[in-house]
Amino acid sequence: MTPQEIEKLEIELLLEAILRRHGYDFRHYAHASLKRRMKHLMANHGLTHISEILPRALHDEAFFDAFLKDMSIVVTEMFRDPKVFLTLRQKVVPLLKTYPIFKVWHAGCATGEEVYTLAILLTEEDLYDRAQIYATDYNVHSLEIAGKGIYPVDKIKQYTENHHKAGGKVPFSDYYYAQYGSAKMQESLKAKIIFSHHNLVSDSVFGEMNLIMCRNVLIYFDRELQNRVLNLFYQSLEPLGILCLGTKETLAFSDVADKFEIVAKDEKIYRKIA
Repeated sequence: MTPQEIEKLEIELLLEAILRRHGYDFRHYAHASLKRRMKHLMANHGLTHISEILPRALHDEAFFDAFLKDMSIVVTEMFRDPKVFLTLRQKVVPLLKTYPIFKVWHAGCATGEEVYTLAILLTEEDLYDRAQIYATDYNVHSLEIAGKGIYPVDKIKQYTENHHKAGGKVPFSDYYYAQYGSAKMQESLKAKIIFSHHNLVSDSVFGEMNLIMCRNVLIYFDRELQNRVLNLFYQSLEPLGILCLGTKETLAFSDVADKFEIVAKDEKIYRKIA
């Protein structure tokens, strides 16, 4: 076998073992992303081969905890891709205003920056009191950070600029207070948010949603898993519900592509056909 074939076998055996031992299924994550995260883990722990991860992942809970953290790719910021949130204001908010109450699922919420983004946007549009937001992720450590709503203060400048570009209606400083090098989001923003564990790979439908946000998560899955998750979103949405994906993601190849209409092509916002 070539070194590349051996490495592929090592990854397959490791992922199968993790599924059987811990119940986490990473077998349909994009290969390049998997390999990159494993190399990072190996460098941190002084390992030479991917196969060396396997016994430690099976027997060392602390090591497996570190493995899960490395596998959870957290690249996020508040009002990331400001034009997307400006478009949500312009094209989705008017639709949400037709509901007396509505439910939002923020799938793969990571450390919560985009969940608070949505809470701010809905607050500014006088819709927050009508909302119930379910923010989920498989990584419990990310959920802990999200629940606390405390972020490095040096990121606030970028968040403030993003908020302005996304059509922010009041100063961004109204939504946090800074102390000891950190910025803590106002407690009022958490009032309608429920943070909970949910694994897109293995868990079931999260039903009767009016809006699903899942941005920059599918890019780490292979086509088979992307299709499965998009079907999950379709089943979880009410008729005429809105789906917002990352700007590099698409419905185009999926089984449900013809079951949605495009709301905003560039911003990857879709509406479920009734």
